[in-house]
Amino acid sequence: MENNFIKCGLAGWTAELFYSSLIARTRDHDKRLMGKTSLYMFPIYGMAAAIGPLKRRLCRLSPRFQNSTLCRGSFYTGLIFLTEYCTGWLLRKIGRCPWDYSKARFNVDGLIRLDFAPFWFALGLYFEHCTEKERSAPENRCTP
Repeated sequence: MENNFIKCGLAGWTAELFYSSLIARTRDHDKRLMGKTSLYMFPIYGMAAAIGPLKRRLCRLSPRFQNSTLCRGSFYTGLIFLTEYCTGWLLRKIGRCPWDYSKARFNVDGLIRLDFAPFWFALGLYFEHCTEKERSAPENRCTP
């Protein structure tokens, strides 16, 4: 699990740096592609390591979850929104929240942006891929 924590933390950091670089390029016309993130984000993204074990449990409970990318991606999106909201709320309480979406159109309490749903959907599925064990391993298969 600790290996997946590191993989997910690095994957999330990379995605955030890539995204923030593109935003700086398009919005601010900054051709240097300077991305921005926070050290606080590594453990937050690292928590996605729980996706693999969650997927395996949910697959055993529901064949629909196993067979539907839409179902799994939507579940991960909701889970990421919940995590982002809760960690943002806690970090805000101690004055350390590295993001503030209060000026964004589809924000919830300045802590999450609903228009990020497609991004979280894709990243959740990527985290699923990062946290899968060998595809041929019996404990990774969804079918009993």
